[in-house]
Amino acid sequence: MLQTVTVPTKALDDYRLIAGDDKISAIQAVAAPLRGARVLHLNATAFGGGVAELLTALVPLSRSAGLEVDWKVMAGAPELWETTKAIHNLLQGANLATTSAASRLNAVRKGRRAVAEQRVITALWNPAMAEIWQRYNALTAELFDQSYDYVVVHDPQPAGVLHFLRQLKPELARAKWIWRCHIDLTRASPDVWSFLRPYLALYDAAIFTMQEYVKPDVPVSHVALIAPAIDPLSTKNTDLPLEVVRDILRRYDIDPDRPLITQVSRFDPWKDPLGVIDVYRRIKRDIPGLQLALVGSMAADDPEGWRFYELTARHAGNDFDIHILTNFNGVGNVEVNAFQRASNAVLQKSIREGFGLTVSEALWKGRPVVATAVGGIPLQVASGQSGYLVQSIRECADRTRELLTNPELTSEFGLAGRERVRDNFLITRYLSDYLQLFGDLTTQTQASARTRTLSASRSRP
Repeated sequence: MLQTVTVPTKALDDYRLIAGDDKISAIQAVAAPLRGARVLHLNATAFGGGVAELLTALVPLSRSAGLEVDWKVMAGAPELWETTKAIHNLLQGANLATTSAASRLNAVRKGRRAVAEQRVITALWNPAMAEIWQRYNALTAELFDQSYDYVVVHDPQPAGVLHFLRQLKPELARAKWIWRCHIDLTRASPDVWSFLRPYLALYDAAIFTMQEYVKPDVPVSHVALIAPAIDPLSTKNTDLPLEVVRDILRRYDIDPDRPLITQVSRFDPWKDPLGVIDVYRRIKRDIPGLQLALVGSMAADDPEGWRFYELTARHAGNDFDIHILTNFNGVGNVEVNAFQRASNAVLQKSIREGFGLTVSEALWKGRPVVATAVGGIPLQVASGQSGYLVQSIRECADRTRELLTNPELTSEFGLAGRERVRDNFLITRYLSDYLQLFGDLTTQTQASARTRTLSASRSRP
């Protein structure tokens, strides 16, 4: 059997005060025809990263809306995670990102850092990787033992399960299958995309974060655009008393009375934690008391994470005002919540970014965000209203310094950012979008069945 992920119980009605009665009532109306439908979410890992965080909220809220929902993770091992991380990098345009990063980093430490970063991120597609991916997708199909009405497969890791399930257990492959892509595919490796396309062609629908991510030759006729969202009642996002926040900072040797900037992300070349350190060092020339927190969760399906964590630590050196923290330091959702709330500004200096949930998390807490204008970040940050979108280390440092020295502007941006998230990026909207997609697919099936019945009746003598 596949591993089932246990999630906390959540009640949709608890979100009325935040989302509003009208939105909750609308969700319940959309969910009514789907009551009792069996849904499976299948992904690579139960913790670490945005997908697991989304499912931790979406699954119990879907149950509260009346659906029977499971969350399972695929069969895997280190060799698969090495392979799928390479696939992820190549689909995001690894070679191009490495080149641009290397050109910048070559000026630092006479190229040594650029070489190290390139060693971490560069991967070449080869038949051995294809065989490993196919083998674990086939194993996952073998372990698949239940029937569902809808199956949502998240990202490339388990994207081949449907193909193998149709061969091994066709009676379990009759659900509506949906591929949910959280990745920016705009510069995907042609070799990897060509490999994946035949497997994706079997799906009934695909979900992307933005229209720009939908490749022209995506082999799925029904495409939905659903941007991720945050759970405002999770331990990561709910309100915290000021004294709790200050106590948590002290526990990690961060001075609550000195300015703090934070980036919360995996330790990954795409998140550019090395660049964040460079931004911090530029600002610290003018604000000597500045502190930096780099906070990340080490996920089971990201073997690259520890290598890049070490690279980040080496770049930080012996600066005791740089705090590099992970779940292995006891940093969980409450601690992340505290770091974001305590920050004068939150950074998201990504090179590429599918969406970046941490941006909406910070905005929801009334913190202005300075972020690179890539991927789904511009959907969240209204530049000049709730934060700034930037293109370079110098611009990032300048804008962050501006916020650190202007508390009134910081407060103004914070209020605007919170309302932007309330209007667009709460988990209730995310749930509504999924329910709408399930309903649309059901309607299409019913319409197709009526058409077949009508055609058959007309053909009778």
